[in-house]
Amino acid sequence: MKEKKYWYVFCQDELLLQKTENGLCVPYSEEPPVKVEPWTTQISPEPEKNYTAIGLDKPVPESEEWRMMGLRASYDVLSAEHYRLAGKCRELLFWHQNNRYCGCCGGPMKWDTPISKKCTMCGKEIWPSPAVATIVRITRGDEVLLVHAKNFRGKFYGLVAGFVETGETLEDCVRREVREEVGLKIKNLKYFGSQSWPYPLGIMVGYTAEYESGEIHLQREELSGGKWFRKDNLPELPQKLSIARMLIDDWVNSSLREE
Repeated sequence: MKEKKYWYVFCQDELLLQKTENGLCVPYSEEPPVKVEPWTTQISPEPEKNYTAIGLDKPVPESEEWRMMGLRASYDVLSAEHYRLAGKCRELLFWHQNNRYCGCCGGPMKWDTPISKKCTMCGKEIWPSPAVATIVRITRGDEVLLVHAKNFRGKFYGLVAGFVETGETLEDCVRREVREEVGLKIKNLKYFGSQSWPYPLGIMVGYTAEYESGEIHLQREELSGGKWFRKDNLPELPQKLSIARMLIDDWVNSSLREE
């Protein structure tokens, strides 16, 4: 008898979930919940654990038993552990899809370990390399700086963020992004925490800082809005799955505790 396992089945960023009396859940069974062809991508990132990622070319039609849901939306219905594993599976499926051939000689890449590939011609080895970005909460007295980026999917306001460039430290990146996006100088920069960001393959590193000097001058190519807010007049905020929201909630809660 085969051992049961969790099946994280994706079509692009849509995750297959099973409908049960207790709500939506990740399929758990001995056999895959979908038909697996010889060419179907299957990845077991941690062979000692009972889960496998499957990549489909077409979504599974909704039925009485199945529903496909965006990975972001699944945060609200899955446990923290299942959401984390779903994100890891999505990242590996995306990486596999975009690394089929060697960047040095053009030869086919084959899996060498559960999380790495090797070129069948020149032997070059590669591993997933998440794009690193920083995000920072800037406060000024009882106010926090919030911005609306043009690439946001909605009207919510978030925090200044940006990708780390070659030759930069994480702290250098924070200061540069703040200078470029809002024209401010900051002080007391402190590490807050980090978060895997599988949209599609990234990691966010969060910081806190205090305003030092300058007037807000928005980088209009990237931002459509930005200003200082008090906790009693906050705009629409990012979803709770994001480290941006964690940073903002931490500030709100700390402000309340001080009252």
